Amino acid sequence: MKIVVCIKQVPDTNEVKLDPKTNRLIRDGVPSIINHDDKSGIEAALQLKEKVGGTVTVVCMGPPQADVALREALAMGCDEAYLLSAREFGGSDTCATAIIISTALKKIGYDIVITGRQAIDGDTAQVGPQIAENLGIPQISYTEELDINDAADTVTVKRQYEDRYHMIEAKTPCLLTALQELAEPRYMHAGGIIDAYAKDITVWGFDDLKDGLNPDHIGLNGSPTKVVTSFGKMAKGAGEKLDVTPDEAVAAIIAKMEEKHII
Repeated sequence: MKIVVCIKQVPDTNEVKLDPKTNRLIRDGVPSIINHDDKSGIEAALQLKEKVGGTVTVVCMGPPQADVALREALAMGCDEAYLLSAREFGGSDTCATAIIISTALKKIGYDIVITGRQAIDGDTAQVGPQIAENLGIPQISYTEELDINDAADTVTVKRQYEDRYHMIEAKTPCLLTALQELAEPRYMHAGGIIDAYAKDITVWGFDDLKDGLNPDHIGLNGSPTKVVTSFGKMAKGAGEKLDVTPDEAVAAIIAKMEEKHII
């Protein structure tokens, strides 16, 4: 069985800053980590491998420094890693990103593809489902629990859904998007780290994938989504404060709601 996990290297901060001219993330000086949901996906893949055998391949699209995230995945126990990195890929939105990654997956091969539910720097939750659509395979999102049968051809998923759960069975090949609750990532050990830096990471650029890519559908110019403007979270004012009795406060609230035509 070949399990492929798609990961993203993201800024390790909640205070994301944007370049006002390009509307893109400012990553300079901000440490990077593997996206939390993606890291749980790595652990889930490793557990599947331990149960039914096979290999775990990790794929990341990003700049050259994303090599560090791939080394961490290798240190956790993944067997091989691919970095998709090229100037032609820069500025890709979720649609273009999914096209690039799915093109690479067709070349790598897969039985199960696992992605994180969403990335903490974008929160779109779109790339995983879009990859499945491009590959033409079934997808199950919001995976909270995962099991596989002994023949390794059917997965059973507990899918989180608002105020309830779905229990879904799917034939492989399929794609799953992982919640952080799916699995607690294991710690790297010294031997794993040493092995990770002894392994080669395959780097694919545009020329390596050009047979399956239309340059008009990738990168900033090929992305159908355009960010018109961006801005930081605005601070809220202190609001209106009243030093009155409870009855007077109730009357003031009702008056304000009537003024706003809420009641």
